[in-house]
Amino acid sequence: MKRRNFLKNASLTGLGLAVVPSIISCETDKKEQKATATGKIVVPVVVATWRFHNATKAAWEVLEKGGESIDAIIAGCRVEEADLKNTTVGNGGSPDRDGNVTLDACIMNKEGNYGAVVCMENIAHPISVARKVMEETPHVIFAGKGAEQFAVEQGFKRENLLTESSKRAWEKWKVKSEYKPIINIENHDTIGMLAIDKNGDISGGCTTSGMAYKMAGRVGDSAVIGSGLFIDNTVGGATATGMGEEVLKTVGSFLIVELMRQGRTPQEACEEGVRRIVESNPNHNNFQVGYVALNKKGEYGCYCIHGGFGISKYQEGEQTYVKSGSYIKKA
Repeated sequence: MKRRNFLKNASLTGLGLAVVPSIISCETDKKEQKATATGKIVVPVVVATWRFHNATKAAWEVLEKGGESIDAIIAGCRVEEADLKNTTVGNGGSPDRDGNVTLDACIMNKEGNYGAVVCMENIAHPISVARKVMEETPHVIFAGKGAEQFAVEQGFKRENLLTESSKRAWEKWKVKSEYKPIINIENHDTIGMLAIDKNGDISGGCTTSGMAYKMAGRVGDSAVIGSGLFIDNTVGGATATGMGEEVLKTVGSFLIVELMRQGRTPQEACEEGVRRIVESNPNHNNFQVGYVALNKKGEYGCYCIHGGFGISKYQEGEQTYVKSGSYIKKA
């Protein structure tokens, strides 16, 4: 039975947006930045963690045609889930230390509805399964074998997600079995995406295969609402990447949205979210966390602990890569 038959949520109508001032306070890669000459942001807009240009392009194509933000999120995230070269998301993701590829994903729409799957095996598109959880059940999170069985019942096909290249890398890792999370792109463990459509409505999604060679059963922040992702259609949204355990401890994405509600810009809110982690953990030199935020005006921000993080943005038909500022500056 569909969620709407269980829950009678009042429908929220998005504010129509035109052209508004921008706060582009992330550090810009001038060779790649293509912001408008007027310094204005125009919705629709989509932003995503890391240099996932193919994903933001796919999401933009939905928005450009007048599609809703939730559909743009699905289209964009599915691109990375299908990319066998991306060993941190979906099919081809790095396995846990037992050699099993387990996937986590969540999605949140303009009404504040949420769906997620954690530790799901053998299904290539967890972001789409998460949407089914949100729309077709009275629940919000399915786990493990239950998530896989639900996906099959919804028409998804089981398949082996461990590619030969990921298997070889895992077998090489087993020689020493040292778990040393890499700070940046090689093992960042997620794509988080936020999108605003032409109606001014915001949605978001996260999808991941988690940290490479994690302990069996480990779940990070990506599928946990308020940590890896949070959306409030009256305020904006935020998403996270990096060491999920640290994001979970501070409920980072919820914190950032609440800071924006209190008047902080997206950039200021991301910086405060990172500061909370750094000041509470003396081991912060050994892991990375990055945040992205987008408010209802279309203003965005990003910030991280260490340099090397950045975001992809698609707006007005142009792809942009924006380098994040970092709490710890390189020497």
